[in-house]
Amino acid sequence: MKKVAAKKFFALGAIALASGSAFAQASTSTSSVQLYGIVDVAYRHTNNEGAGKDGLSKMIGGGMSQSRLGINVEEDLGGGSKALVTLENRFDADSGTPAANAPFFQLAHVGLQGPYGRLTAGRQWNVLFDVVTSTYASFPYSPYMEAYKPELGMAMGARTSNMLKYTFATPDRSFVGSLQYSFDENNDTKALEAGLPASAAQVPAYVAGTLNGGAWQTAGGYLRYAANGFALGGGYMRTTLPGGTDVDAWTLGGSYRTGPWYFSTGYGLNKAKYAAVTSPVQGFRNIVDRALLGQFWAGQTNGGFQPGDADKRQMFKVGVGYQLTPQLNLGAHYFRGKQSGSVNGTSNGNVNFYVAVADYAFSKRTDAYFGVDHTSISGGSALVLDGSGGNARSRTGVTMGIRHRF
Repeated sequence: MKKVAAKKFFALGAIALASGSAFAQASTSTSSVQLYGIVDVAYRHTNNEGAGKDGLSKMIGGGMSQSRLGINVEEDLGGGSKALVTLENRFDADSGTPAANAPFFQLAHVGLQGPYGRLTAGRQWNVLFDVVTSTYASFPYSPYMEAYKPELGMAMGARTSNMLKYTFATPDRSFVGSLQYSFDENNDTKALEAGLPASAAQVPAYVAGTLNGGAWQTAGGYLRYAANGFALGGGYMRTTLPGGTDVDAWTLGGSYRTGPWYFSTGYGLNKAKYAAVTSPVQGFRNIVDRALLGQFWAGQTNGGFQPGDADKRQMFKVGVGYQLTPQLNLGAHYFRGKQSGSVNGTSNGNVNFYVAVADYAFSKRTDAYFGVDHTSISGGSALVLDGSGGNARSRTGVTMGIRHRF
């Protein structure tokens, strides 16, 4: 671990230790501090991996859940109001290192909650993630499988920095909704444009820096209804990328729980509105925005298929879960992805995702799991699973691991 990262993690540990005394005083004060976390380590094997399409076996620091350490703070302000703080670090438990291309605190926000809702400010989950996770998640006991989560590739990064979020609910919480807005803080491509053509080489570093807690403008909201085992919800978010491209994202879905059964279905759409290329500068802006959107859309855990020059993605999902015994949960999910908008058609096509997981709970906090997933692609020649050079169009993965929550 780098020295800077180690110091930061040490600081988080100090905060956690300090929280112990604060929590001990909660019975005599109006404040409470809660330390929470997950440690998840798994073995994963995939075929058709890499330039030679060889199989790859590895240990990963999060098979069912990404490992994390967090702190929740609440202070009673009286009159039904309270102040809130959340800090959450995510890391790879197999190596103990911070999650790649992510800020040290992946959640960091402060807010107020009262009779008319909750207002929070900082780095938070966006409304697309909120509505899917709370309403029609893939698995009832864990919203999705960290090692294989195609639906998260449609959530525009899932977390957003510099965000204001207002959340409201009816007293019985049958209706819950949220509105968000985030500031771009003048994060644009103008500095790079001034150095063209030499600055084109800086695009990968610029994209990585933007993803690592950087700023982009968003506006959106969601609304969900839940009662008697049914849940239905939908959300919309517009993201303006640094080069000026607007990406509209929609999602709609629902779920039903009855006895040991859980059924869910959902639909998602992302549409990028690139400006017509009328100058080298506009062409460069589109290149930067495509690279950033490609990071949202690609990545093996998100399904992995490459965007190329496509500007639209759609995904339909349907799944079922069954609690066979009080300790054993079974679940299966199917996703159908479609990509379009490629000028020459090479990045247009369809993708099928399949995943099945068995989860066994040793206790309320510790469980073990076994999952099998498969991805298959059809369509244009540029529609492939990763950019390693192997150009794989199908892949099967096997994941088994153990997780502890506290």
